[in-house]
Formats: sequence, structure tokens, C-alpha cells
Amino acid sequence: MKLYFNPRSRAVIGKWMLDEAGVEYEIVPIDLEKKEQKSPEFLKVNPAGKLPALVDGDARVFENAALCLYVADKYPQAKLAPGVDAPERGRYLSLMVYSTSQLEPSMGDHMAQAPTTPQRGWTEYPQTLDAVERELGDGPYLFGDWFTAADVMIGSMFIYQRMFGGSTGRPKLEAYVDRLLARPKCMKLR
Repeated sequence: MKLYFNPRSRAVIGKWMLDEAGVEYEIVPIDLEKKEQKSPEFLKVNPAGKLPALVDGDARVFENAALCLYVADKYPQAKLAPGVDAPERGRYLSLMVYSTSQLEPSMGDHMAQAPTTPQRGWTEYPQTLDAVERELGDGPYLFGDWFTAADVMIGSMFIYQRMFGGSTGRPKLEAYVDRLLARPKCMKLR
């Protein structure tokens, strides 16, 4: 497998997932300053011209949620996802999608101090925090003691927020972020 990567990009989330899965992969450095992600060669890997992108043989995967889903399903021995027939699978898939369809855009609005209008299709930031707190329950992770790819996706949003000097302002969620950051393979931001 090859992970197209720049440490100053969202590819750190994909790297975190691969590291948690314990799989071997090669880093293909992409120089964002030189716009290598817009080159014709790279656009064959990710037509959006963005990171992350993963190549596994003939498979091409882009977007972190897709990358996490792919890796978790390809390497079930890593136990980063409920099996296809497991009762937890629906909740897991919902959390994976929620991370990018609701949490990320509402957090973006919040950090930019922009209003979230109903026409945009996502929930206001406080309501996304409420939802994640409910899903976290007594933790320590979204599935109790079981760390999954959903923690990579949901947790990475909160880690980015902290990196930019923000906070959820909620002790339960901040403790969750602390637990994630304490994981030896957690994404590193340079």
C-alpha cells in the first residue's frame, strides 16, 4: 500500500488509521507548495487533487472516511470495525459518516464564527457536540473500551480543533481527546 502524504494535511488521519491497523505501507511524499497534488499523475489517484489518497494494488481510495473504512474492513484482525453482520455495524457506519457530514462542517462554521443555516444541511455545532457526547456514553471510546475507526474519524476532528487553539468546552469531550492523544499511534501534527 502507498499513502500519498504531507504532514501538514489531512493525510495524518489516514496515517493514524494505518498505524493503528499495524499494516505495512509506503509513504509517498507530496509537496503541497509545488502543487504536486494537482499533477496529472496524482489526479489519476485522487481526481479531487487533495490528500489523503491510498493505493493498494489496483484499488484507489481517497477521503479519510473511505480510507478508514477500507483499511478496517481489509484488516479485520486489527479489530478497528464491527464485522458486516455485527449489530454494532450500523452505528459504526453512522458515526463514520457523521464525522464528515455533520461534525466537521459544523465545527468549521463554529471556528470561523459563521452562522449555520438550515439550507446547508448540517446541524449547529452545540447539537453535534451533544450527539457525540451521547454516543461516547461512559467511554472511554465511542464503543466503550473498544477503539475503532470511528474514534479516528470523530477524534481527529477534535484534535484538529485543539491544534488550532480551540476547545469543545466540554470536560467529557476534552477528556476523550486527551485519551486519544495519549495513544502511542495517534496522529501527530507537525
